[in-house]
Amino acid sequence: MVHEVYIENLKCGGCANTIINGLTSIKGVEEVKVDVEKSLVTLKTTEASLILVKEKLSKLGYPEIGSENTILHKAKSFVSCAVGKVNKA
Repeated sequence: MVHEVYIENLKCGGCANTIINGLTSIKGVEEVKVDVEKSLVTLKTTEASLILVKEKLSKLGYPEIGSENTILHKAKSFVSCAVGKVNKA
């Protein structure tokens, strides 16, 4: 099933690379796409795995819009962004 998750703190292609690499490591997640302009992650996964996806996004610094976006999330997103720029997919 295709799911869409709108997220906070998404800034660039480096962020997108980190998100794609992080989410494709979750069993059952396929076809991860990130739209930087819309702050949107689109992916194929099950409802059960969607919970893990949202947890992983939050841990990377990109919480779902509407959930808590703390200074820690923002700081993590800067690190994830830098790592994503170095480790392009």
